Amino acid sequence: MQFSVRLALCTLLLVLPWGARADFLEGFRDKEDGRIDLSDWLLDRKGVLPVPIFITEPAVGYGGGLVALFFRQSMAEKAQQAKESGKMTPPDIYAIGGAATENGTKAAFAGGMVTSDDGRWRWRGGIAKIDANLDFYGIGGNRGPLRYNLQGIASVQHGMMRIGQSDTWFVARWNYLDLDNRFGSEQSTAIFGPIVRSNTASGLGVSIETDTRDTIFTPSRGWTGSLDLTFYNPSWGSDTTFQSYRAHVFAYWPVAKSLVLAGRADARAANGSVPFFMLPYIDLRGVPLGRLQDERTGVLETELRWNLDARWALIGFLGAGRAWGTNTSFSEGAGTVSKGVGFRYMLARRMGLYAGVDWAWSTQDHAWYLTVGSAWR
Repeated sequence: MQFSVRLALCTLLLVLPWGARADFLEGFRDKEDGRIDLSDWLLDRKGVLPVPIFITEPAVGYGGGLVALFFRQSMAEKAQQAKESGKMTPPDIYAIGGAATENGTKAAFAGGMVTSDDGRWRWRGGIAKIDANLDFYGIGGNRGPLRYNLQGIASVQHGMMRIGQSDTWFVARWNYLDLDNRFGSEQSTAIFGPIVRSNTASGLGVSIETDTRDTIFTPSRGWTGSLDLTFYNPSWGSDTTFQSYRAHVFAYWPVAKSLVLAGRADARAANGSVPFFMLPYIDLRGVPLGRLQDERTGVLETELRWNLDARWALIGFLGAGRAWGTNTSFSEGAGTVSKGVGFRYMLARRMGLYAGVDWAWSTQDHAWYLTVGSAWR
């Protein structure tokens, strides 16, 4: 995001008359400290906002794309409504875009989020056309790798209801994937043993979500968490019967004036005839997507942010994960440790939005990441 903003600014400066350039740049300066800041532009913006995408995920290689965001109301207008009603709701937003990477992976997608009835009801969801090239390392991550391709449609739809006046939501979901999967070699069974190769997965599920964070972008206090249960069955369009579960908590504590400590616990599980590409995986910076998969995964991670001044911050993080369940107990499962450092710049002060770069390395790989807001999803 930080680099994409600079690219957009440079492009506009090339076409603007010289006399207009100074006025244009002044529009991106904070009135309090005079530094580059996107708060006014983002908060007052409605209509179409083009945003470049930069991809650094080691599982698919470097890449990029573009997404067009459409805001029905600006965030500033929503904030004014919140003062009048006492309830803060995000603006309705729609998105459409596409991206591609150096290993041939590409996707086109559309989605959005709409809130109604003074924040009581919410829909969020999206649909994507996917052509992804990935590597499978076998259950437990100790075989292969063997390149495979996923091609087709993926859809996620959530209907949400706020429970009373609380920060807790009840969520009903429908996940649908129709993905043709092909290995680069027909020797996949000989290499990996029996694995589930079904194409269509249709799952109905429920969740309970809570979010008390001071901002959804780069929090400094509060916590968010959810418990997700999803059931895939031929009765509603799935090729096989299986279940997936996830429980996670992200928490943030301001331990000193310039220090924010964050902690993350994330557990995932799947039972039944689970397609190999939907097995839980260890999600840590420095570990390629899908590198360690099994029926059970668990992750613990901590991150410390040191605010050097009102804009710049340094971060350090340390995490560990384990995958087990199919052929191994927890103690025998495949584990990894990830650590890294990074920096942040407060890109939008009024929104609490930081952006920056992380460098992470683990026992599996190393990579750098462009991070906008929180690195945890």
